Amino acid sequence: MSDQTDVIDPTTDENAYVLERKDVSAILYAVDIEDRDQLTKLMEPLHAADIADLLEQINAFDRSRLIRLYDREFDGDILCELDESIREEVIAVLKPTVLADAVRDLDSDDVVDLIEDLDDAQQEQILDVLEDTDRALVEQSLAFPEYSAGRLMQREVVMAPEHWTVGEAIDRLRSANEEELPKQFYHIVLIDPRLHPVGNVTLGKLMRSRREVPLADLVEDTFQVIPAGQDESDVAYAFNQYHLISAPVVDDEGRLVGLITIDDAMAVLDEEHEEDILRLAGVGEESALSDRVRETTKRRIPWLAVNLVTSILASMVIAQFEMAIAQIVALAVLMPIVASMGGNAGTQSLTVAVRAIATKDLTGANVWRVIRREVLVGLINGAVFAVVMGIVGVIWFGSPALGYVIAAAMVVNMVVAGLAGTGIPIVLDRIGIDPALASGAFVTTVTDVVGFFAFLGLAALVLL
Repeated sequence: MSDQTDVIDPTTDENAYVLERKDVSAILYAVDIEDRDQLTKLMEPLHAADIADLLEQINAFDRSRLIRLYDREFDGDILCELDESIREEVIAVLKPTVLADAVRDLDSDDVVDLIEDLDDAQQEQILDVLEDTDRALVEQSLAFPEYSAGRLMQREVVMAPEHWTVGEAIDRLRSANEEELPKQFYHIVLIDPRLHPVGNVTLGKLMRSRREVPLADLVEDTFQVIPAGQDESDVAYAFNQYHLISAPVVDDEGRLVGLITIDDAMAVLDEEHEEDILRLAGVGEESALSDRVRETTKRRIPWLAVNLVTSILASMVIAQFEMAIAQIVALAVLMPIVASMGGNAGTQSLTVAVRAIATKDLTGANVWRVIRREVLVGLINGAVFAVVMGIVGVIWFGSPALGYVIAAAMVVNMVVAGLAGTGIPIVLDRIGIDPALASGAFVTTVTDVVGFFAFLGLAALVLL
């Protein structure tokens, strides 16, 4: 790290946005020798997100020493960027005065996001350092249900009466105190006399219009109002669906109470994607940074137990054909191939279906078309690999009949995989069970049981 900023081309440097090891080592060395000036010099060019990454990468002992030495330079944005599992630990290390300075500069939505998962003592510690008006706004947001738009919104809103002109709005913005405006904003929200939002005006249109132009003539065509009680996942969907930059939040009477911006909505979307990936693997909400062995084990055991039960069911199917396997050893060699191919095909269909459900692309209007497509894909893929395995069966074991059997079983299991991979998450979603969390075990069971039964059953009929 040098005083002169190096321009990095992210198209040619795959580590363009990753802290280099030599930089981390230099920072830790400054901590080791307790050189606060050098530490500040090294940390000053870093973005808050990079400092958060640094704190997450080092161990708890070095993290504590770095925070104490960095002291009053600690910025509130760093806390917002930290993984929740590390945040509590960092807050506990910060001096009360440092924590107070860090939190006071944050917008209300960032403060809510910061404290909503903390214990009561740490919540009170942060609320105590806020001004009375800021504390009241944060507490009002915390009163909304968890994972709702009311928790996600910021209370600082730039608004203007719908009858104002461009000149009046610009004069008002210029005369406002710094504390009255959010750090960043993209729109001016127009309101009627009852405080109902009626439109958005972008700052770009505001700045390039003449002073006498009414703000009502500049409103955007796309305008969405978010109810404060709406689930945050639906909020994120609305932002993604309608390409929103910001949207006003209203209470039950339709009055403006806050604003949600795209950065918060996209953070929710990222969290939803991450949860889907973790749940598809049956591991739930885990942190690779801080979860202890005992916690991780407790979370994973239930789904491993479910997999054990489903494996026993598949084994019971195999047990019904003990005599056939004893007489034809080739069956034991080939049957895992049928089950494995079906399992992989089912997982492909399952992943597509779960994602389509999460993004609301899979609806009652197109559900049968999607299922039919996946079944046809399974049929075609099954036919392709049936030919391959039929040839393998003939060449490997010198038995055309065995080739026909494994080819037929492959087609049956791939078709069933497409049907189960799409149908099971749809059914689970309809009965109120998270398809990302529960579908995998059911799809695997179906493809294993059908694969073994189809292959061994056909073999018993044809070869014995």
